[in-house]
Amino acid sequence: MQLCGVCSEHVPKYRCPACRIRYCSVSCFKRHRDDDSCHPVKESDPASSSSTPVNSVEQPWTVKDLLDEDSQTDKVPLQKLQQLGGSEALKGLLRNPHLRRLMMSVDSAEDKAKAMKDAMQEPLFVEFADQCLKIIEPTETENDDDEF
Repeated sequence: MQLCGVCSEHVPKYRCPACRIRYCSVSCFKRHRDDDSCHPVKESDPASSSSTPVNSVEQPWTVKDLLDEDSQTDKVPLQKLQQLGGSEALKGLLRNPHLRRLMMSVDSAEDKAKAMKDAMQEPLFVEFADQCLKIIEPTETENDDDEF
């Protein structure tokens, strides 16, 4: 099992988009960035091989950057993520400042599992999660409704 490349204490959940070091939290990422220890990868390494060139200094994050090897089975295909981005229902929910605060608290929490469990006690967050699931994993009835 790997440990965070910054604090060497926790299991890393993320990867620096520039140098590919693994880190466990926002605070470790900030410490890594502020320590000047981030040395961007100039050539494509086998772990990040793709058809896109590595010329640009500022590369967008990919799903691989956010997931460790153990989480790869939980990946959502890019097409489904794009459907989330285009959903008017989700956009409507995200206009609610309370939901945005809930999401920020989950995102910034050290214990993400506990934060998610707590957030799922909020009906608004459950509604948001349900709407996401409807888009990502539609049921047969929802698929049939789309055809008519």
